[in-house]
Amino acid sequence: MPWKTLIQRTNCTALSPLIAAAVLACVTVARAQDEAKVKAGLAAWRSSGCSECHGAFADGEKERDEAPTGANLRKTRLDDATIMETVRCGRPGTGMPSFGEDAYAPKGCYGQPAGPAPDDLYPAGRKLSAAEIDAVVVYLRARVIGRGAVTPVECEYYYGENAKSFCEEPK
Repeated sequence: MPWKTLIQRTNCTALSPLIAAAVLACVTVARAQDEAKVKAGLAAWRSSGCSECHGAFADGEKERDEAPTGANLRKTRLDDATIMETVRCGRPGTGMPSFGEDAYAPKGCYGQPAGPAPDDLYPAGRKLSAAEIDAVVVYLRARVIGRGAVTPVECEYYYGENAKSFCEEPK
């Protein structure tokens, strides 16, 4: 039966709650998957040393004095592909490490063929897989980029169970 005929013969009012429930279920599953990826990105951010240079909240307030000063990513205008390549390949001469397992060799960076990594890259805390780098970008996009001052809610999200030790109570 053609769709038009089916729609004409169906009581659309009776179907509306079912359609709404199906859409809500899909949205809920998608949000849960997105939140899992955001949390995976936060875990990669924390475990790879990103906060040493960029700060816990990616605001440029580095955690280690001897580390290079990282950019304030809360104000970045870079698109996701550029952020991914920057994390993967680093930025020679700036102190930004290369975190990608495949950076420079076997895969080239910044449009160049594969070859040795530049000598002037700051050492990375650990290398990240392509999936981890993607998750870091998802985390940054969801929780950092375009945000203003760090809020107590953001502090609690970042520190989780340890939030009371690091986050000020609202006054």
